[in-house]
Amino acid sequence: MASSAAQQPPLRNAAPKIRPHTADGPGRGTVLLLSVAVGLCVASNYYAQPLLDTIARDLGMTAASASLIVTVAQVGYALGLVFLLPLGDLLERRRLVCGLTAATSVSLVLTAIAPNGALVLAGAALTGLLSVTAQILVPFAADLASPHQRGRVVGTVMTGLVLGMLLARTASGALATIGGWRTVYWLAALAMLVLTAVLHRSLPQFRGTAASSYPGLVRSTARLLVEEPVLRLRAVIGMLAFACFSVLWTSLAFLLSGPGHGWSEGEIGLIGLFGAAGAVAAQLAGRLADRGLTTHTTVVGAVALLASWGLLLLGAHNLVLLIAGIVLLDLAHQGVHITNQSLIYALRPDARGRITSAYMTCYFAGGAIGSALAAVVHARAGWAGVCALGAVVAGALCLIWAASAAKVPRAGRELWAVACAVFMGAGALALIAAVLRLLS
Repeated sequence: MASSAAQQPPLRNAAPKIRPHTADGPGRGTVLLLSVAVGLCVASNYYAQPLLDTIARDLGMTAASASLIVTVAQVGYALGLVFLLPLGDLLERRRLVCGLTAATSVSLVLTAIAPNGALVLAGAALTGLLSVTAQILVPFAADLASPHQRGRVVGTVMTGLVLGMLLARTASGALATIGGWRTVYWLAALAMLVLTAVLHRSLPQFRGTAASSYPGLVRSTARLLVEEPVLRLRAVIGMLAFACFSVLWTSLAFLLSGPGHGWSEGEIGLIGLFGAAGAVAAQLAGRLADRGLTTHTTVVGAVALLASWGLLLLGAHNLVLLIAGIVLLDLAHQGVHITNQSLIYALRPDARGRITSAYMTCYFAGGAIGSALAAVVHARAGWAGVCALGAVVAGALCLIWAASAAKVPRAGRELWAVACAVFMGAGALALIAAVLRLLS
């Protein structure tokens, strides 16, 4: 049903400069628009990160209180993954997306006018909740794409997501230097308003085909993990890949600001631009997925994740090796992630919103666990301990993929499922311990 809906004729008011969706899939202009939209949506959740100190001084917040801006944004994002994403299978997709982007503009204005820390935290939480619009747009793009181009389209749209995450911090710092931190949010709110108008004018209407009620959709999201073994496997792989990514980026600032490198905050921020390598991997992995080479991209990505930690360990006192490790890890992480998405979007066309919700919730949990474990390990064992942790997580990913590819007996599959549960449980305990240590 979704495929026939995806082939409906374009609306009469479609923007003339963008080739509308046809039976062969979305045109390049539409794909580019979706990529930009995803980038702007995800960027709204990252503007605050380089501004925390400035915001704290302006509003009289403590450093610990200012750090909660990032925390509440991530909590809001997690809630959005669970409660907003399933709406994509129920409501008319263009109207839903435009409503959420317009609401994001309001939440950014709320932050821009905030007279105190409490209102900034409220704005950050609301913006985090609404920034999951990016994850509604990705399956929307997959729905619009024909099967033979789905990997390429998803890869292109995900390139926008990667660049949005990276450039948000750089743009935010530059704009704050020119006009203050509130200028960042005013301009971001204006950008989201313009985006809302362009999306409403350019995207085709597309209604979800789910027959269930909203509460039923939320409940069925968890059932999909039980019913779909490919989704279950790819959710675990995605969780571990993002855990590796978070282990690196949670600990990297400590290494670069330490005695071995002595970088300033501005210099540390620039190192994030090397993460643009992930955008290249997104494009390549998407094209390879269209050719049916998902096994190859998964194997190469898993092995590269493991190898990157060797370079990162050697890079403790060698900047060239450190950058090489960062680039390799980002390439591998994005390659695995895009391959996962290409496979899960082919499972149930009528449930892509819920599939995205299930997958991204696991993916996000992996990031949170990786960050928590990295903070604890770095405090006790330094950079060498962090690299060992990353290698263990990457090694677990390799073993899980090997077990699934070898079609091991049921008992073996249950064993690695238990191992994953232990990993998540340990991470949850580490996260609780880190929070208690912060509050004590």
